[in-house]
Amino acid sequence: MLALRANTEHGFTCAIGIGGIGAGMVYALQGEHELGRNESRLGELLDSRDYCKLHIVLHYVARFMGSGRGPAGFPVWPVGVVGNDAAGRQILTEMSAAGMDTQFVRTHPALKTPFSVCFLYPDGSGGNITSSNSAAGALAADDLRAASPYMKAAGARGLALCIPEVPLELRRNFLEIASDCGNYRVCSFVLGEIKEAQRMGLLALTDLLALNQEEASAALGDDPGHVLEDGLLAEYAANLTASRPRLRMIVSAGRKGAYGFEGGSSQFCPAPVLQPMSTAGAGDALLAGVVCGLAAGLPFIKRNESGSSFSGRILRTALDFGVLNASFSVTSPHTIHPDAVLKNLFAFAESHGASISDSLRCACYECEQMSPESVPDST
Repeated sequence: MLALRANTEHGFTCAIGIGGIGAGMVYALQGEHELGRNESRLGELLDSRDYCKLHIVLHYVARFMGSGRGPAGFPVWPVGVVGNDAAGRQILTEMSAAGMDTQFVRTHPALKTPFSVCFLYPDGSGGNITSSNSAAGALAADDLRAASPYMKAAGARGLALCIPEVPLELRRNFLEIASDCGNYRVCSFVLGEIKEAQRMGLLALTDLLALNQEEASAALGDDPGHVLEDGLLAEYAANLTASRPRLRMIVSAGRKGAYGFEGGSSQFCPAPVLQPMSTAGAGDALLAGVVCGLAAGLPFIKRNESGSSFSGRILRTALDFGVLNASFSVTSPHTIHPDAVLKNLFAFAESHGASISDSLRCACYECEQMSPESVPDST
């Protein structure tokens, strides 16, 4: 199986993260209008598998980096809590089969595994509701302390991922540990917690920040309910990264592609024109792809590059790889694409007119074949 090789000089050699670990169901709503506050709505319950954010991100990282598949593997440690139920046991089995080391995922005797209900509109866009009283909320400081020796051993070559669906206070503790250990700190936040995260100083503890347009508008604009126009949003993000040289930003532009910002410069990578089966999980796939690109030593962005078409592009940056993974992910009804391996991603890129750069191909190697039980089959 083809995998990306960790770059021990310019990249990263392992990943450890906190965030939601759970499952869910997906409804296809009838009608294009947005779900109303007091509305009852019919929707088709789909045969789609939904997963929580940390699981999605680390699944792709483990698969693309060859985790658990030989001496060149890339250790991936999720840190979290699931319930003592069928969903929790199934998730642990899938995470282990994908190559993750689940020694820091604790089972809670009473609380249930996090569960979400995802809703999709006819155009493929949508959102989700995730249980707030689940086992994920039981994550404690002791869980973080148990993982901290691994974070310290990794030092500057360790990726520390801080993902939603666990309490913000625990996320701040995790980022403080990662800072003390010298890890590279990767964060995302959902819209409703942006302002509180800013107030708590979490953005100041971040090296790579991943947001969608609504979230970025809330973080950068003055009106939290107003989505900034693309050009203004890009200007504000560039100004922020110019004033904070350590900070990098990813801003998803949905079906159009994604922006990357670093040191006041930017890159826009357009996405291929697709009819998505589901956009659920695409933002997490984008972040995972960027993280993998950085781990393999690819440059984050090509400064001040933009384009109007995916076709004809040479994919060479971490942002390019992230957009490729996000684009491939929406061709599946599941929030984790069951066929997401490098060979398939490269073929997908070429089928849409893009080419894989020599630098990206040189970062690949052949590792042991992936277990077919890494995710349920796609039938």
